[in-house]
Formats: sequence, C-alpha cells, structure tokens
Amino acid sequence: MKRAAAVLIACAVAASGGCRKKPEDRTGEWIEKLKSPDAEASGTAARELINIGEPAVPALAALLKDPEARVRRAAASTLWGLGTRMGAAVPGLAETLRDPDTEVRLSAAMALESAGPQAAAAVPALVQSLKDADANVRLWACKALGAVGPAARAAVPSLVEAARLEFLRGSAEDALRKIQGGP
Repeated sequence: MKRAAAVLIACAVAASGGCRKKPEDRTGEWIEKLKSPDAEASGTAARELINIGEPAVPALAALLKDPEARVRRAAASTLWGLGTRMGAAVPGLAETLRDPDTEVRLSAAMALESAGPQAAAAVPALVQSLKDADANVRLWACKALGAVGPAARAAVPSLVEAARLEFLRGSAEDALRKIQGGP
C-alpha cells in the first residue's frame, strides 16, 4: 500500500512539471530583480538572465522602453552578455541608440557589437550613431558595424568619414576591413 501511494505521489509531481522550475520559468522573477536599484541584486539577475538565454530576450527587449534609464542600461548590458543569442532584440536596441541617456546609448551600441552579423538590421541606426555627441558611443558604433561585417556595406562612406577623426581612426579602419571581408 505504501509503495502504491509513493508511486501516485511521484506521478502527480511528474505530471505537474516536478518540484523544480525550469530556468526560463523564472524569467519574470529575474526581470523584476534586474530592475532593482540594488547593484548586487541587479547583477545577479543579469547573470541568471544570461544563463537563461534566448527565452529571456523578449522580456529584456521590453525593458529597453522602461521609464528609468538605470533599467534601460541594465537591459542593454544584459543583452550584451547574451551576444549572438539576442537576435530578436536588435530592433529595440537600434531604437535605443536614440535614447536621451548617453550611458543607455553606449550600452545599446556595445550590445549590438556583441550581436555580430545578427545586428545587420541596426546598420542605419549605427551609421547615425557615428555622429553621436558622445565619443564612446561613436567608437562602439564603429565596432558594431565592423562586427556586422559585409552586411554593413552601406556604412562604408560614413566609416571613411569617421576615420578622419584621430580617436576613431583605428576602429573605423578596422570596421572597414571587416566589412570588406578582411580579418
């Protein structure tokens, strides 16, 4: 009799998905913690969301429109950590390159660089960012265009112009090489 009860309990637990949640089932919980002003809690949440991977991308992309710049920065930085696994967030990151907060724009440009060729849809926005008021945003826009590679061919004239500026020359020339199929 005890064995039959144990089997029934085991079957009920298995049917309900078990006692443990799958990591992606905790996405909402980690998204809330990512919004925390506590840097430690937010950092832990970012690491967990990166571990979850692609299932976390839609929620992170939605945070790019949060009213708080701190939250938008955290979302873009977490997407950066996802690298090529965050393809669906590229359009949102492209929009974020126009954010009023410099650090948010910088985080978006860095995230797009980590997306590599998947950031091809962001090329027009990255070209615009080559004229950003902040030098670091311009630098990372160059890097992102280079990471896109040949699909960023439309950026060549703007990168040639950017290469005229001393502080962008190396990154712009590197991007041009990568776009033209070089190493």
